[in-house]
Amino acid sequence: MKLIPLITAILVSLGLYFLVIERDALLAFARGEAAQTTSSSASPGAEETAEAETHEPVAEHRIAVVALHSQAQVFDRAVILRGMTQAVREVNLRAETSSTVVSAPLRKGVQVHEGDVLCELDPGTRPAALLEAQARLSEARANMPVSEARLDEANAKLSEAIIKLTASEKLSQGGYTSETNLAASKAAERTAVAGVASAKGGLETAKAGIESAIAAVGAAQKEIERLTILAPFDGLLESDSAELGSLVLPGDLCATVIQLDTIKVIGFVPETQVNRVALGALARAKLATGDLVEGVVTFVSRSADQATRTFEVEITVANPDLAIRDGQTADIAIAAPGATAHKLPQSALTLNKDGQLGVRTVKADQTVGFIPVELLRDEADGIWVDGLPEQADVIITGQDFVISGVAVVPSYQNEASQ
Repeated sequence: MKLIPLITAILVSLGLYFLVIERDALLAFARGEAAQTTSSSASPGAEETAEAETHEPVAEHRIAVVALHSQAQVFDRAVILRGMTQAVREVNLRAETSSTVVSAPLRKGVQVHEGDVLCELDPGTRPAALLEAQARLSEARANMPVSEARLDEANAKLSEAIIKLTASEKLSQGGYTSETNLAASKAAERTAVAGVASAKGGLETAKAGIESAIAAVGAAQKEIERLTILAPFDGLLESDSAELGSLVLPGDLCATVIQLDTIKVIGFVPETQVNRVALGALARAKLATGDLVEGVVTFVSRSADQATRTFEVEITVANPDLAIRDGQTADIAIAAPGATAHKLPQSALTLNKDGQLGVRTVKADQTVGFIPVELLRDEADGIWVDGLPEQADVIITGQDFVISGVAVVPSYQNEASQ
């Protein structure tokens, strides 16, 4: 029989004995506490022996844990989002007509003001086309009095024909005129009616000619206006304007202008928290550069993104010095109604047998309890949780080695080390 397995079994048994039966003595030795020894010459009294035998079973069945006296604190339950900055206005100015650029280009980064010329195009024959349209308008307006005079003449002839027809009818009734004269009067009256209708048609044609000429003049003027592309607002050029001598077609880019004196911070809030975000709520954003900016919520989307089921939130921030750039990453915190919560070490969280997230606590009878919690915020130095009473003794070391109802011997962490 080999001795090594036997010796190994004996050593393992001794180790288990000290870890289980003599746990308290072993922990006391590890902490450097003086061991209580007894000598054969000074044996303890009967009462001391009985007391040791009474308390020994209790100490054996209690597990040492480290707990924390936790007090609820006022917690700003801000809505935390991830987003980015965005220029409040950005416009791509494009050509609306075809021509050659005749103005010197402006370079990107230049400050422009509303009404500044960004691109000017060669007018070509457009001024001549405008003069031709204006001449046609003058001609159409000159024809208007002639058409009105013709209408007046036709109305006068109609009145004369009506009078002659009336006289002929009366004379015909008395037998004083022939049927031939009466028929001639009727024919003259019909001719006069046709003349009036023709004169009215000529007048309408003259009016239509005037309207057409006015439209042609407007189109020619608009075409000339399109030759000059102006800045629509104060801002910065984000791209060079079109180069001198280049040919631009309708839709070609002249320049891009952005406005940054006011900037937006865009984020997307989950549908579970969208009701906590209100218009006008104060918000703070930390940029990737470390700068903190403040603003107010000016827009909360009523329609969710179909892919992420999140709602867009827009925060308006003043940026008079243009220090905030377009497209910077930002960590956003939007103010929401406050509450009380507990701040605990991250290691305090555990799961019960049902997989529910919570913490284990030391109850008044020195046994373990489990309380489900809701994780509110994760910070570098701890976590904020909701669901605990105002005061709670939370186990922060050893919570994974005990279950509800187990008796423990808690030692409490110094509050100065929290």
